[in-house]
Amino acid sequence: MLTEKDLQQLSERNINENQVIQQVAQLKRGTQYVQLMRPATLGDGILRLDEEQVRQMTASFEADKEFYQFTKFVPASGAASRMFKDLFAFIETAEETKFTDIFFAHIHSFAFFDDLNAAVKRLYSNNIDTLLKEGRKVDIVKALLLEDGLNYGKLPKALLKFHHYDGFNRLALEEHLVEAARYATDNEGVAKLHFTVSPEHEEPFKKTVSALKADYEKKYGVRYNITYSCQKPSTDTVAIDASGELFREANGKILFRPGGHGALIENLNDLGEEIVFIKNIDNIVPETKAQTTIVYKKVLAGLLLHLQQRSFEYLEMLDQGAVSTDELNEAIRFAKEQLMMDIPDFVNDYNDIEKIDYLYNKLNRPMRICGMVKNEGEPGGGPFWVKNMDDEVSLQIIESSQINHKDEAQEAIFQGSTHFNPVDLVCGCWNYKGEAFCLTDYVDANTGFISNKSKDGRELKALELPGLWNGAMADWITIFVEVPIETFNPVKTVNDLLKPMHS
Repeated sequence: MLTEKDLQQLSERNINENQVIQQVAQLKRGTQYVQLMRPATLGDGILRLDEEQVRQMTASFEADKEFYQFTKFVPASGAASRMFKDLFAFIETAEETKFTDIFFAHIHSFAFFDDLNAAVKRLYSNNIDTLLKEGRKVDIVKALLLEDGLNYGKLPKALLKFHHYDGFNRLALEEHLVEAARYATDNEGVAKLHFTVSPEHEEPFKKTVSALKADYEKKYGVRYNITYSCQKPSTDTVAIDASGELFREANGKILFRPGGHGALIENLNDLGEEIVFIKNIDNIVPETKAQTTIVYKKVLAGLLLHLQQRSFEYLEMLDQGAVSTDELNEAIRFAKEQLMMDIPDFVNDYNDIEKIDYLYNKLNRPMRICGMVKNEGEPGGGPFWVKNMDDEVSLQIIESSQINHKDEAQEAIFQGSTHFNPVDLVCGCWNYKGEAFCLTDYVDANTGFISNKSKDGRELKALELPGLWNGAMADWITIFVEVPIETFNPVKTVNDLLKPMHS
């Protein structure tokens, strides 16, 4: 039962009553696990392009990009605290581990070393080397992570110094400015970037970009159009307590929790942009090692433009209605062979009118080309053929949390995955009439994940919305393409910055 105060609380967040009712029902139902059919593999859901095809797609992108609007969309919300989890533990225990041994042995190699050394001098009137000799390693880590030092434990990853160059260092954000200049500029030399940020980080973002922008524009001969958005309060989700009732705070208010990165489908939708590159903030390398990444961004975009244009031609044909049987069969072959669609055999028994309706519905959707790297044991999602609740089979990016690991057959399919999702997407978000799709219409709400948490000593069940590149894009046209492992270099811990591709 929702009280008047509850309804006022919902109104303040722009959440309607039905949303809450549906979320409570979903929480009571429990996680709806996906039904994996088989892993997507090379030749069965994943394309591998040869050198000539790479060249062709790159050339196609360069030739056609002037006719499109591009934006680079970078999820950059949240603090970098998880990146320093081991170092926070070290502050508490002072127990040295293999992780801390590596960190201190290579501390001079980090791009933030000079800043950290200055902070150590300011706080302790000594430099890092002196503190190391004195065994004061905890003080060094405090200077790095805590507020009176560099405050790296609370800053977003975008504002951390990632890479060292001869004579200067770069923030993760700066590397994204460089990337955007290399592949996301329009024919007037404008490079658009959109960062999703936490409200507390928006001003530091803007201040940093304001200080850097002119220099990068001059160096790369571009003009930057940089925008920001925060996750909407309307995408927060409710929780239930052990008795299945809405979880309430001590003051009686409904507890709302952030809905996860799937909430960002709203931010992407609000942009209304035509072609969008999506890449995480921490998957970035120094400019000197970025060439393969740049090439494959153009390859994925070239393939998108090529397939989208062909799809649009078929949609215009279907829209006109005067379509021959041969043309319909040709369109079905295109959907199967080029767009990786699973077209059931019973469609062959449809009459021409039914086929036109079926194909129009299948083709008139947002399209995404997703880079996939060979699975080398990284935790995270991968590409699979999946059957949904309507018995439709399609290509999906699936996370471990979406799988019923107690089902041996499903677990075997999951473990048989050959490729990994590095979050390397190029998205076509407009239809064949040049209108923006309403992207929230293509979300599979059933793929939200439910987890057991606690707050103030009380157990709760929490709901996370379908992930941005998982269930939030479940009804998109999806094509997987193998990309080189060099394009995937995430920084999940601070020591990842010591890996060869970041040094």
